[in-house]
Amino acid sequence: MMRPVIGIAAVAFACMLAGAALAKGGHGGGHGGGHGGGHGGGHHGGGHFRGHGGGHAHGGGHHRGMRFATGARRGSPNFGHIRNAAIRPANFRNALNSSTFRNGRLISNPVARAQIATAAALAGWSGASSGWWQHAGGGYGWVGPLFWPFAYNDLYDYTIWGDGLGFWGYGYPDIYAGIFGPYGYDRLSAYLPQQPQGRRRARSAPLDQLCGSDRRAIVGLPIDQIAAAVQPSDAQGADLDALGNASMDAAALIRTSCPTQAAATAPGRLAAMQQRVEAMQKAVDLVQPALDKFYGSLTDEQKARFNALAGDQRRATASNDASGSSVQNCSASAAFDWPGATIEERIRPNDTQRAALQVLQDTSAKISASLKAACEPNDVMTPPARMSAIRQRLGVMLDGIKSVRAALDDFYATLNDEQKAQFEAIGPRRMS
Repeated sequence: MMRPVIGIAAVAFACMLAGAALAKGGHGGGHGGGHGGGHGGGHHGGGHFRGHGGGHAHGGGHHRGMRFATGARRGSPNFGHIRNAAIRPANFRNALNSSTFRNGRLISNPVARAQIATAAALAGWSGASSGWWQHAGGGYGWVGPLFWPFAYNDLYDYTIWGDGLGFWGYGYPDIYAGIFGPYGYDRLSAYLPQQPQGRRRARSAPLDQLCGSDRRAIVGLPIDQIAAAVQPSDAQGADLDALGNASMDAAALIRTSCPTQAAATAPGRLAAMQQRVEAMQKAVDLVQPALDKFYGSLTDEQKARFNALAGDQRRATASNDASGSSVQNCSASAAFDWPGATIEERIRPNDTQRAALQVLQDTSAKISASLKAACEPNDVMTPPARMSAIRQRLGVMLDGIKSVRAALDDFYATLNDEQKAQFEAIGPRRMS
């Protein structure tokens, strides 16, 4: 599979994070250039453009005066390849705290985000170019103790731009990686802050960055671009302001699901996973009514222009995709086959444990099938319909997590301490 293109800023960041990078990257640019460039930005900064042939700025909501980074349209990209080298936890923390990471244009690019997540996910594995829990699109759902880095960015990339690269890559493989976590506790400690003697541990700065930002330049909807496209009336502009405010509130809500400590057990990981998806559902609940109200206030002509914001990206994605489609393959690869022989060898379950294990395996297979059936639709053309698809997908994921978690808890409760330790070692040993 061809590695995705990345901008110079992404390469520079990954150099600091992973210790090495190869090749040159093109300039991070506008959304119309496809996945290699950033989604052109521009939150509600100078105001909406009113009327035809010009307009005036108006202040709206708590976004007044805040402008999102806007990328220029991208030319022909060069291709960048990142290789991971072993790094020390201190270097990992320093890299994630770098000013490059806080670049709004960089984080607005879904491929750059995938590259950042990849480098962070593999930090500490010397020479590893990929891990068994990697998404088909190249990113990682689990980065240390965190499930779904940059979650809100993925939500609005699909809603506004129709770009499902980030969002639709999540599914059953992430539940599987929650059961058989790839990180031992020693590796998880690299994602946590240093704890001075006798002082309470603070929230991890690196984990904070990967959880998402509250900076408008990174997480908000591209209100300026929407306004320029639809030329809203005063009443429509007020609805657009409300949508922008709801987007910021939603991003802040998702940040509250950032883990404050590393879960070292499978039940703990699925609990953290459930908390993250529940927060994403609540975020959608905040944004969806505001989006529906604004979209419903538009004329047919304005709706067509709003919908067209995603058209260039959809065509660019299709032209760069051998399949001609941006729809993700929701099937799980052989890497996520149930490790029955390994479990039998390492745990040596008794009849009671084996029966509970079979329930867990059967439940996992059922959830894998349901998530495959709820894959990305290929005929969704409007932002409200795409947000509804997001809401449905999150609902299926949450139901799946809860079902697997209940079966896992029942199985885990039958194990003795040695068996639990052997079970937790299954995932990390696959990276040995």
